[in-house]
Amino acid sequence: MRNDEITNDTRRPVPTKVEQSAAPEEARLLSRRHFLACAGAIGVSTWLGVRRSMPAITAHADVPASWNGPVELIRKAAAVDPITVQTLRGNLSVLIGNGGNIVVLPGPDGVLLSDAGIVGPKVAASVATITKTPIRHLVNTHWHFDHTDANEWHHAHGAAIVAQERTRAHLATTTRVKDWDFTFPAAPAGAIPATVFADDHELRLNGSLVQLKHYPPAHTDSDVSVHFTDADVLHVADTWWNGIYPFVDASTGGSIDGMIRATDRNLAKATRTTVIVPGHGPVGDRAALERWRDMLVTVRDRVAALKKKGQPLAAVVAAKPTASFDATYGRGIIGPDFFTRIVYEQV
Repeated sequence: MRNDEITNDTRRPVPTKVEQSAAPEEARLLSRRHFLACAGAIGVSTWLGVRRSMPAITAHADVPASWNGPVELIRKAAAVDPITVQTLRGNLSVLIGNGGNIVVLPGPDGVLLSDAGIVGPKVAASVATITKTPIRHLVNTHWHFDHTDANEWHHAHGAAIVAQERTRAHLATTTRVKDWDFTFPAAPAGAIPATVFADDHELRLNGSLVQLKHYPPAHTDSDVSVHFTDADVLHVADTWWNGIYPFVDASTGGSIDGMIRATDRNLAKATRTTVIVPGHGPVGDRAALERWRDMLVTVRDRVAALKKKGQPLAAVVAAKPTASFDATYGRGIIGPDFFTRIVYEQV
């Protein structure tokens, strides 16, 4: 389907500037409705920062006591929150609002999705506003639930799943993420990627070449980039959280140094005209990614210097090593204190 055939009024062009929230973090914690809306929009970033800055969120009058963890909250939000469909370049689109950002490549070979989302029927309904061609191909950029929960549904409806071999390994067994305080059981057989690769893999679909490349451990040990070469659209997934302090999953191999190395690789790949799709946050460009790298390196170096002097975590948090970046990256739900703790534990 051509772009000029699309009549869905939720579609909008790629933003030319990085969108940033203007609401202070404290205000986000006051409203259950806003909290859950954020969960659907930026996926896993929703809960992690407030988990330590708001010790008793489950005691809040508007939040049921049974909603007591990030995974449950994000899954519940994904079931009700809307998905935004945004045009990119050529015939590519991105779905925002059901876990991690999902890139959609339609065509006669069947739709290719870069990431599955959380709720399969909602993702498929959004794809149907772009094309009536069924979803037949699915790439997982890494193993996290907000990128793979809908694997089984898409597979049951005809999609073949491809991923890096560590993604299959994590999905095929019980995996615990300490910072989410959650143990994931092994995924159902239909959710396990049938095709896996170690380093690089290519797909030729819908008249396009799609290159998959595995990062050394970064956000996790299973991350891959997805480069739609004809349109020069690069999906870097959770190696970039645009406008948001990131979560780095040390439980499955991630590290702040790995995130910086992955960002360097992304910058080497991207030109000033490359459209870069992050795992969370708005679609961006090379300039925004450069600013992100500067933030990661500066915060890492500041925290490492304080830790080398023997400062305990509480003292390093109190020193506010992220302060010069908080206006840009600290307005998401991952707060400066939580990000500082992540870095402290990984340097």
